[in-house]
Amino acid sequence: MTTSTRGAAKTPAVLVLEDGRIFRGRAYGAVGETFGEAVFSTGMTGYQETLTDPSYHRQVVVMTAPHVGNTGVNDEDMESKKIWVSGYVVRDPARVPSSWRSRRTLDEELDAQGVVGISGIDTRALTRHLRERGAMRVGIFSGGAVQDDAALLARVQEAPQMKGANLSAEVATTEPYVVPAIGEKKFTVAAVDLGIKGMTPHRMAERGIEVHVLPATATVEDVYAVNPDGVFFSNGPGDPATADHPVSVMRGVLERGTPLFGICFGNQILGRALGFGTFKLKYGHRGINQPVQDRTTGKVEVTAHNHGFAVDAPLEKVSETPFGRAEVSHVCLNDNVVEGLRLLDRPAFSVQYHPEAAAGPHDAAYLFDRFVSLMEGQRA
Repeated sequence: MTTSTRGAAKTPAVLVLEDGRIFRGRAYGAVGETFGEAVFSTGMTGYQETLTDPSYHRQVVVMTAPHVGNTGVNDEDMESKKIWVSGYVVRDPARVPSSWRSRRTLDEELDAQGVVGISGIDTRALTRHLRERGAMRVGIFSGGAVQDDAALLARVQEAPQMKGANLSAEVATTEPYVVPAIGEKKFTVAAVDLGIKGMTPHRMAERGIEVHVLPATATVEDVYAVNPDGVFFSNGPGDPATADHPVSVMRGVLERGTPLFGICFGNQILGRALGFGTFKLKYGHRGINQPVQDRTTGKVEVTAHNHGFAVDAPLEKVSETPFGRAEVSHVCLNDNVVEGLRLLDRPAFSVQYHPEAAAGPHDAAYLFDRFVSLMEGQRA
């Protein structure tokens, strides 16, 4: 429930975590109430891309950067047609945006789209709490939604958890659409939309790929109806343990030996398709400054992340799977979490992060070229 108000900045707001920790501040964006999973993002820029990333569906994002909204909101940097975060938490919102591209303030955009937020709280303390206790359910309440603390805590504890949530179909396209190749068309790719960001098919189009974006409910027959040279599985929200249908479709692609590339949720789908398990991370990886090593080259990349689940695969050995040998190709240098998989006997690989990386960094853009190389090799 939200209500739009221009006086939100003066309206008291309360943030309540499911373990009883409470922060008090001021309303930011729409006034009302919202619930979700509290997570923190370490990016110092790119907040507009974060807000419109479908994989943040049902999450309340805490920004670790203290000043947010400095460049306002423009009409070019949206990763989808709407804001997907359930709530937004900032310490010091910009009073006046400063950018020639800005069309409105971030506060106005959150208000217009009914996104309840809170400002003026100690986001450093909140982030440290989430690092120690883990991501958890949270509620933000402002205006008439504010009640006594016990009542608000009870409502937060009744909210659904992220573990076990099947969300990809809620954010994916309902109808197929095509992103044409830029310049000469070289390949056709079927992209299964599990929460795809707009920059992803654009990165492929830049490389001469015509991208057919398909709903999350697409079948193997739907995928091959577009005569693809390669198949792509996108990022997306929710628990990969619930994604039985995409796993089944991916196994169908692997059986046919079509070049395959998955990112983020797509990496977890590949893990499951190969027979590995998945698990929930304590507080996940989010932001645009996560160090990952590509084990095939030894290169360390700074990468963009948003995931709260990971693949449980052995780091130090090649695994036998129903589709041949597989190995962990990328690993997070902060905590040794699996950040990529590749098959050694079939043209398939995936990474747990976002190589399209708007607003950056671009260290991992080569992965789209690696996908092109697989398709070139298959054609040859």
